[in-house]
Amino acid sequence: TYEIPREAVAEAIVNAVAHRDYASNASVQVMLFADRLEVWNPGRLPATLSLEQLTRPHASIPRNPLLAEPMFLARYVEKAGSGILDMIALCREAGLPAPGFRQEGGDFVQTLWRPEPAEAPTNGTAQVTAQVTAQVTAQVESTEEELSAEVQRLLHATIGEMAGRDIQERLGLKHREHFRKIYLAPALAAGLIERTIPDNPTSRLQRYRLTEKGRAWLAAREQ
Repeated sequence: TYEIPREAVAEAIVNAVAHRDYASNASVQVMLFADRLEVWNPGRLPATLSLEQLTRPHASIPRNPLLAEPMFLARYVEKAGSGILDMIALCREAGLPAPGFRQEGGDFVQTLWRPEPAEAPTNGTAQVTAQVTAQVTAQVESTEEELSAEVQRLLHATIGEMAGRDIQERLGLKHREHFRKIYLAPALAAGLIERTIPDNPTSRLQRYRLTEKGRAWLAAREQ
């Protein structure tokens, strides 16, 4: 089982090879990080295609037609400009955030997000994580007034059982790692929200809901 759908990764790499600027001496780069996979290729989107239009149905505008033709015949690419939409759909179906696309100077960057790591990592980081979690829990339990503004916002935003990305979107946050560290992890550590599948933290079906303690905190604020 792949963390990121294999077809989505293949599509990102094929896009980079098919649409890169071959006048540049730079290379296509595939970089793996703790929370994401990034595929960089030299070049820019065509002037008639914006980043926003890229995530909607759009015409196929090959930068390298002579390369795109054999790749199409070998079934690596489609001519209808559906590759990006397929990537988005595959990631959504796997319970992952939609891929990101951005321009970094002379490079076009595709970002595929990895699943959230388990709450209790192994090796040398486990002790540090445990210490941080204990500190957060102690701070929150010492007094309700010491709850961070971010955790309070998350509690108000959580309705029923929600996927992490849905809570993040409801809060209007774009950076997934910031949401996880500053909002989600402290609320989990404080026992204010809980996972619906606690035995499998990285499940694509994972949802979050308020605990009795979290509901009590909200009820006290509504009185």
